[in-house]
Amino acid sequence: MSRFDPKPIIDRLERFAEVLPALARVADPRDATWKPPHGAWSVLEICCHMLDEEVDDFRTRLRLTQEDPASPWPGLDPESRATRDRYNEKNLVVVLDAFVRERRASVAWLRDLADRRPDWAVAHNHPRIGPITAGDLLVAWSAHDALHARQIAKRLFEIAARDGQPHGFRTLYAGEWGA
Repeated sequence: MSRFDPKPIIDRLERFAEVLPALARVADPRDATWKPPHGAWSVLEICCHMLDEEVDDFRTRLRLTQEDPASPWPGLDPESRATRDRYNEKNLVVVLDAFVRERRASVAWLRDLADRRPDWAVAHNHPRIGPITAGDLLVAWSAHDALHARQIAKRLFEIAARDGQPHGFRTLYAGEWGA
């Protein structure tokens, strides 16, 4: 097995600090709070979740796994938190600015960590899914970005369909949503 190089992943995490705000700001303030009839999160709620995950999930859990793999991870309940913290009432610009600031802090920490050549195979025993290595957490962090970029893109697609529907206009020419 070759030596794991975290640099490309950390570089992607760094670049995503520009991507999330650019993608989310496609929605105007009213559209950012719009939720589709099927009950999914709004663009604003997705961005709030990304901010919380940046601080309370990936960075914290990776740090804990590196420092003491047996230490308990903080509990997370994203759905409840979205309601409790009233995500959809927050200011998108403020949330995105905080995300960028926290992502930059994460990237600086990750670069320092990578320079110390940590054991990426050290694992925390997750009670539901079993061992999760530090390397698993790092690659999942980048994958999490991609999943939520796709989710925001889908919301933007649905907003376009919503805007055309009352007038009998369809998104058919754009193609089917199948991502």
